[in-house]
Amino acid sequence: MSKKELDSLAKIGRLKEESPSRAEYDGMLAAARTSLADAQKDLDPDSQFTLAYGAAHRLALAALRREGYRSENRISVFQTLAHTVGTSAADLQVFLKAHNERNLAEYQGRQDVDAQLLADLIRCTKTLEVAVAALTPPTEE
Repeated sequence: MSKKELDSLAKIGRLKEESPSRAEYDGMLAAARTSLADAQKDLDPDSQFTLAYGAAHRLALAALRREGYRSENRISVFQTLAHTVGTSAADLQVFLKAHNERNLAEYQGRQDVDAQLLADLIRCTKTLEVAVAALTPPTEE
């Protein structure tokens, strides 16, 4: 992917350099897989959305951590997907829209879950899971 762009984001403070950890990576991937599987069960749409969003964030963070970076900003984690796993612009837009909806729910109490967004989020998160699973895991430092 593109280390140059990630380095640039680190220079302006959007990312922090931090050595990757195999145990952390494996844990994030396992937790994301569990959340993604649960998001596809017959649950309340709000719960499904929360689980799918959490899985997407963990996968995106695992990909970023694999490259030796961390971000305290959730949206930055999603924005780096184009550079860490080559996520398409269309899928990235779904993750960004889901992030905005998550913020509305978290900070303003919004409870209406758009069924199409939920379906798109689950679909895109499945694609992301395949992409992250195909990466070579980090080696222990």
